[in-house]
Amino acid sequence: MSATDSMVTLQERMVNLIGQLTMPVAEVALVLQHHIQGLLGSLNEYVEKTGASISEQVARPWPIEENNVDNNPITFDVEKVLKIVDQDRMDILSTLIRVTLVETKMNLVEGILALRSWEQLVRQQLADATGPGQLFSPIELPEEW
Repeated sequence: MSATDSMVTLQERMVNLIGQLTMPVAEVALVLQHHIQGLLGSLNEYVEKTGASISEQVARPWPIEENNVDNNPITFDVEKVLKIVDQDRMDILSTLIRVTLVETKMNLVEGILALRSWEQLVRQQLADATGPGQLFSPIELPEEW
């Protein structure tokens, strides 16, 4: 399967599952962070062994638009947020991502890039949140997504 086909497969599966489960932004963010960190860890090990380099697009989160909301930071108890998340729903998404990455034989860079676009979308929605309740609003997927 080509890299493009692999990325399209992952994208389609994630869109369908997240839509079916009506997953909140916070849960998607946690799952993405887990997978990106794992893939980056493996990639960094490879880079250390081979002396290869990683582009910034792979190594760092993609930029988001600054929101023009007042600069009052939202305060909330992280422990409370972690108690509210639906671990089963997050496990299902995590399994889907892991299985798709393996099934499509996506390499580390392709996998990270496929997840970086999702990360950017989620980070933007988190940055635009005006209250803790919005962390648990369903993720809003753009029409062309």
